[in-house]
Amino acid sequence: MEINQEPLVERVLTAEEQQRLTPEEVLQSLKAGNKRFAAGNLTLRDHSKQIRDAVNGQFPKAIILSCIDSRVPVEDVFDKGIGDLFVARVAGNIVNEDILGSMEFSCKVSGAKVVLVIGHEYCGAIKGAIDDVVLGNLTALLRKIKPAVAACAHYAGAQSSKNSEFVDLVIKTNVKLTVANIRLRSAILREMEQQGEITIVGAYYDMDNGEVTFFE
Repeated sequence: MEINQEPLVERVLTAEEQQRLTPEEVLQSLKAGNKRFAAGNLTLRDHSKQIRDAVNGQFPKAIILSCIDSRVPVEDVFDKGIGDLFVARVAGNIVNEDILGSMEFSCKVSGAKVVLVIGHEYCGAIKGAIDDVVLGNLTALLRKIKPAVAACAHYAGAQSSKNSEFVDLVIKTNVKLTVANIRLRSAILREMEQQGEITIVGAYYDMDNGEVTFFE
C-alpha cells in the first residue's frame, strides 16, 4: 500500500475555480478519488490549513446523498477533504422535502456541479423495508423504500432479506428511483441538469472492496 507521508495541502476552491468546473470534470474527480481509496493509496491532508482556508466561504464540487451507515465514510470513499463535498445522510438514502431543499441550496445557491445518490451493499434499511419492519418513526421512513421493493417483484428467486442477490437488486433499484424522484420533485435541479449546469447520477458502494459503481 502506497501512502503519501507528507500532508497534501490542497487549496480550498474559490468561487471562480468552482464555476469553471464542469459536471463531467467533477464526476471524473469522484471516480479517480474512489480508485485511490479502493487501492489503499491514502492521501494525507493538512486539515488544519483547509479549515482555516474554508472559514470565509465554501464552494464544494458535489452534493452526495448517502445512507447513514457508519461503514460508508463518504469523504474517504471519494478521497476528498474539507470544503470538497456537501454530504446528506439518511437511512436508505431516500429523498424528502428537506433533502431536496438541501440539494437545491447546494447546487443553485452554492454552485455544486454533481448530485450523487449512493446506495451500499448490506444496507440494513433496505432489509428492513423488505421485511416490513415496524418501529416508531422508522416505519414511515421504510415506507419510502417500499416502491423499490415493489419494483423488484419480478425477481424469480427468494424475495427475502436473507437473499443477498435480491437485497442488492432492491438497493440498486432504490438508488435509481431516488434519482428519478429528484428529477421529478425538484424543478430547480431538473432544469439545471437540462441546461448542463449539473448532472444527477446514482451509484453503488461495494463494502467488500471499497469500489463505487456509477449508474450512467
